[in-house]
Amino acid sequence: MPAKAPPTELARRVTMTDVATQAAVSQSTVSLVLNGMTGTKLSDETRARVLRVAAELGYRLPDRRGAAAAPGRRGRTRAAAGSTPLILYLVDEVSTSPHPVLSIDGAKDEAWNQGALVAVFATRSNAGIEAAVLSTMLANPALIGVVYSTIFTRQVSVPPQLGRVPTVLLNCSEAEPAAGGEPRFSSVEPSEVLGGFVATECLLDAGHRRIAFINGEPWMDAARDRLKGYRRALASADIAYDAALVREGDWHVASGHDHTLALMKRPKPPTAFFCANDLMAVGCLEALRQLGKQVPHDVAVIGYDDQEIARHTSPPLTTLVLPNYEMGRLAVEMLLAQVAAPDGRRRRVKVDGRLVPRQTVG
Repeated sequence: MPAKAPPTELARRVTMTDVATQAAVSQSTVSLVLNGMTGTKLSDETRARVLRVAAELGYRLPDRRGAAAAPGRRGRTRAAAGSTPLILYLVDEVSTSPHPVLSIDGAKDEAWNQGALVAVFATRSNAGIEAAVLSTMLANPALIGVVYSTIFTRQVSVPPQLGRVPTVLLNCSEAEPAAGGEPRFSSVEPSEVLGGFVATECLLDAGHRRIAFINGEPWMDAARDRLKGYRRALASADIAYDAALVREGDWHVASGHDHTLALMKRPKPPTAFFCANDLMAVGCLEALRQLGKQVPHDVAVIGYDDQEIARHTSPPLTTLVLPNYEMGRLAVEMLLAQVAAPDGRRRRVKVDGRLVPRQTVG
């Protein structure tokens, strides 16, 4: 088994994801509770549990009343006098997935903790809208930097205007780095290869050797990297990769359901399924129920993302956290560090997701 890299200082820090996992709620719920949001339909019991777990783990949102103004920098040293420093959060899409909303929450919380505000614009991949937003916002004297984000992890062509302002890429990386391969922009991305490895290793540790993998669409970086992690985990256990046990789904419930039925009809069906997201795992669980299989006694299942639905399947789904909130928070932390030290080295940071053991892996 290959040795894993030691955790970084950041990884040892208690995060909102830790609180969500321990309290068995979503990251959004933790954010709502700790920010004291009213008008939400959270029960008193849920609020009390989140507050108790946060206290036990030593996590809390800092007191923002004393938040200092953003640090100065050479060139555009500060926001306009008397104004709150402003960060532009530019994203291609927010309405088709729960993931970018969590990243926005993390970015907003970290910015507010450090005395800044975040302005969010969704472009829907419209070049005209993106250009108009950049033209307007970069002229704002309160602006100190930009978080440039995508809904799917991928390489991007960074708008040339962002070369003149502190910028951190979120869930993406630049397609054309500077000469010599050094990144021109810092970036924050999920560690998808490690995630695929950890999910598969969880099933291997439970004694499974015929592990099926229902992946997402192969053109997506997340699908390619999770497949790499799956294959590396098999290789580390001296198990030959069997392409017949791998299916390409579309991230939706129906594809998880249909691929599971097809795989279970094989002469030697799998004893475990790794589904590349929780929705396909829901379809997998339903197919196994239709076949009269008991999970995890007959077949084990693991998902990916830790969406809210993973807590409510029968049995509750073992999965991996996609650390969206922490990625958004870290992007702003790195951006403000760049504002303070413009000549600092640019970094490409991969954020690990954590295994959330529930009841679908024996």
